[in-house]
Order: sequence, then C-alpha cells, then structure tokens
Amino acid sequence: MKSIPIYPASRQLPLPTDAPPPAGTTLLDKRGRAVHDLRISVTDRCNFRCIYCMPREVFGADHAFLARKELLSFEEITRIARLFAARGVRKIRITGGEPLLRKHVENLIAQLAEIPDVELTLTTNGVLLPRMAGVLRDAGLHRITVSLDAIDDATFRKMNDADYPVAAVLKGIAAAEDAGFGPIKVNMVVKRGVNDHGVIDMARHFRGTGHILRFIEFMDVGSSNGWEMSAVVPSREIIERIHQVFPLEQIEPNYTGEVAERWRYRDGGGEIGVISSVTQAFCSTCTRIRLSTEGKLYTCLFAQSGHDLRTLLRSGGGDAELDRAIAAVWQNREDRYSEIRTANTAGLRKIEMSYIGG
Repeated sequence: MKSIPIYPASRQLPLPTDAPPPAGTTLLDKRGRAVHDLRISVTDRCNFRCIYCMPREVFGADHAFLARKELLSFEEITRIARLFAARGVRKIRITGGEPLLRKHVENLIAQLAEIPDVELTLTTNGVLLPRMAGVLRDAGLHRITVSLDAIDDATFRKMNDADYPVAAVLKGIAAAEDAGFGPIKVNMVVKRGVNDHGVIDMARHFRGTGHILRFIEFMDVGSSNGWEMSAVVPSREIIERIHQVFPLEQIEPNYTGEVAERWRYRDGGGEIGVISSVTQAFCSTCTRIRLSTEGKLYTCLFAQSGHDLRTLLRSGGGDAELDRAIAAVWQNREDRYSEIRTANTAGLRKIEMSYIGG
C-alpha cells in the first residue's frame, strides 16, 4: 500500500518579534492580510471516500484515524474560537472530514453560537442532514454548505466511492431548507474527464431553487489525490460553458477576501460562483486560518506543517499566553502557495484535506 504521511510533524509556535497588538486589535500578517475566517475541523473521519480528498487506496479499512483523546474537546475549541473572535475573526466554519460524524457536534455549535458578532457555518456532504438539520438550526448554526459533485448517480457514485446516491444528498439539502437554512451553498469540485461533463446539468438543476451552486477547481491539496494540471477545468471555461446555455453577468463580492467569484443568471434564475485557486490565485486577499482536529494551526490550505496549540492548552497556558501564540502565528504568516504553484511545488507532501478541512 502507498504510504502517505497524513499527520505531518508540527512546528514549534513562533515567537513574536514584537509584543502582539493590544487585545481586541485585528491581527495583520506580513502581507497586510487581516485574520477574518477560522475553519475548525472536528473530525478526520468521513463516510465518503471522494477521489480528490480521501482516496480509498490511502484511506482504506486499515487506515489509523486519530484517537478520541487526541481530538480537541468542544470546550478547548470554543476557548480558541473566542480568542480568535477577539482578534477580528467574524466567520467560523465547522468542517472535517465529515463534521456530522463528530458525536454531539450540536453541543459545539451551541457553545460557539454564544460568541457575539460571528457568523457560524458548516460544510457537510449532506447525507446526515435529514436527522441533523433541525438540531443544528436550534443550536444556533447560521448557514450550511453541502458538497455535491454530480447530479447523475453513476458519476456521483464514482466520485464519492462509497456508493451514496445523489438522492441522499438532495434529501439532506431539502431537510436543511425545511429547517430554515437558506440560501444553501452547493459545492461541486470539477475534475476533467470525470465529472466536468455534468456542469450544465448541475447548473440546470439548481437554477431557480434559491441555492447557490459553486464550482471549485480541482486542487493539489495533500499528497494522495494524484493531482495533475491536465485534470483542472479552469473556472473561466466553466463560466463560458454555462453562459452559452444560460447567459450570465458578474456581480460584486460580498466582502473583501471572498474566495468565490460571483455570477448571476441574466434572467433572474439565481446565482452561481467559481473558486479558482489554481488558475486565478487569491492569496493576496486570503484571510483564513485553520484549526485541525487535534489542535494545530495551519495558515494555508496547502501547508506542509502546522503549529501546535493543544500542548499549550493542556499544559495550563492562560488566555494571554494562548493569545500571544495565536498572534505570533498570524503575524509571521506570509503564505502564497497558489501564486507560486509549479509542477515541483504540486509534488510537495502537504497536509491532507480530510484532516484540515477544505
């Protein structure tokens, strides 16, 4: 079996060259980017084996996932989230793996929902939403994003490699809508020769539903998905394909640093988006930081290593000490992977998407 390091060694937390800005001050990195978005992975497990994220030949029946004692508790996660919110984070996204596999994740949602002035979102493959959507809404979750890579069963089953039908995800989307979530964002990772033939069918299905379909370029996240540039369908090509059938016009972003380029149907049929981290890098405005399942901070989706917060948490570190560590990580950040991507960088051993969250 091919051996892939899923959990690379973490780096020591950097020491700030200067004292961190006063409490309550937004943090800026070395390129002047403010921290705004915190992505929190709550599990490295998933019920899918998507070929671009958790290919079965690597994440098979004998794969060793993290032990429960290694995972951050909900109280530890909330403590870190509160410190980030005090430093300018205004959006928290719960991810995985599949976050709904984390037992009683609604309790974490309830704790995070008490943090003021923060939008609380979650990304899921959707199949557990029929029994979870109402619980999540009641706990205080604001928005849901659902992953769906094809609208026809044969292609979707090939993509998720776990024999889940499209109907299971559509049922989850309907449950989320019934629970009061909306608009729901639907993410489709597009891989040439695998599911790109279904782009128009996806657009047609979600037109007029009020949901926002977003097309994501196939990325070289991690080291196990066999990424090649030839498999990337540029977002510009996707827009051109859809425009030929359903005329589009571009619209302004919702906020600085939004990763999706927004388009709408000219006839009022709704909105779509494209996320182009391969062909149109948005590193210069990236405002995201990621907290892994067992407490490492990652300053880029394509990072090779993270910064360990769990040890500091569990060794009795106070909030002031944790805040200094968080500030040091962000203030020392200068990532711009997508701007410098080459065939050589694409081959680096990077953290897996299932472990850090997409």
